[in-house]
Amino acid sequence: MTSRIPDPDIRIRLATLADVAALARHRVKMFRDMGELPRHLEAELTDASESFLRRTIAAGEYVAWVAVTGEDPERVIAGAGLWLRSALPRPMPTGIDQGREALVANVYTEPDWRRRGIAALLMRQVLDYTREHRILRVRLHASDEGRRLYESLGFAPSNEMKLVLPI
Repeated sequence: MTSRIPDPDIRIRLATLADVAALARHRVKMFRDMGELPRHLEAELTDASESFLRRTIAAGEYVAWVAVTGEDPERVIAGAGLWLRSALPRPMPTGIDQGREALVANVYTEPDWRRRGIAALLMRQVLDYTREHRILRVRLHASDEGRRLYESLGFAPSNEMKLVLPI
């Protein structure tokens, strides 16, 4: 996949608690775009996401990056995050890994800003962070639209399955 160079005016920065509302809004839009969120649940997902993000960012369990422009540095146009969690010990090619694993979450770009390489730029930040912090296992759930980007970065399909139990 050819990587597009984003607009030179685009800036990537670490997200802060001040970005929680934008990150939660992007999460809602992401699920809506994938057809997985009925309208009547949007407010509830927004509230739950804001609560989760506030708590986990403050605790250092969730790290995110946002893209903004120099023209409007307060408007978040894209973002990507990592949910860091303890992992059970497991064999790796280099020995037994007893560290953390990361789940890439909330990769989202506002529609007007798509197809400009911003998601790739954000994902490179995400992967740089995992390398710097020696997080050896990184997972994500790919939408059909994002799959090509993730494959170009080295992600491969896994044996993961899911079961959603009825309430």
